[in-house]
Amino acid sequence: MIIVVGMAFEARIAAGAGVSVICSGDGRNLAEALTRTIADACAGPNGCRGIVSFGVAGGLAPGLKPGTCVVGSAILSDTLSLTTDVDWSRKLLLALPEAVHGPILGVGAPVAHPDAKRALYVKTGAVAVDMESHVVARKSAEFGVPMVAIRVITDPALRALPQSAVAAIRANGTTDIAAMLRSVMRRPRDLPDLVQTALDAWAARAMLLRGRRVLSRALVDSDSSGLSST
Repeated sequence: MIIVVGMAFEARIAAGAGVSVICSGDGRNLAEALTRTIADACAGPNGCRGIVSFGVAGGLAPGLKPGTCVVGSAILSDTLSLTTDVDWSRKLLLALPEAVHGPILGVGAPVAHPDAKRALYVKTGAVAVDMESHVVARKSAEFGVPMVAIRVITDPALRALPQSAVAAIRANGTTDIAAMLRSVMRRPRDLPDLVQTALDAWAARAMLLRGRRVLSRALVDSDSSGLSST
């Protein structure tokens, strides 16, 4: 199984036996890295069992609180609309009955402002947004490999993502604390929102850990029953 994440802390949660983890960081090399990893997996004795887009996401649908798990029904972008693997998604939803099942939008840059989130929700109907799922979906279709998305809301639709938080993310997906502090010194008004963002991220992390355990069980089930092709 291949798991694609955007940030280093997500990669640590995703790691495990029988899993190849790709941390996309700023996303510039994700398509190339994913192509290599899928090709290597398909050439192996067990093939490529499936690809998972995993990690946090921004909320687009009103009412989704931090820590809400979203199992993608489809992945959308400006250029694609692809349904996720039905059987695998169903298993995840049975294991996570409180999860929301809905479309996830993939974008190339963070969506930080509530007005921008609202506009994307109205335009696309997607309930959440991230920066990896559309690349994963495109490559899964190209190689004919099953794909699912399990994402956890960290910044809800009505809350802005503070600029200091965005500025702290390095290209490799790690957090630059010094850059964050410098940004807060220039924008002290960001501090309350930054504290709230940290609390939201903690709630999301707890659900990610649970979701990762569910993925492990789903992988075992898939080994015995197989995954459908998307």
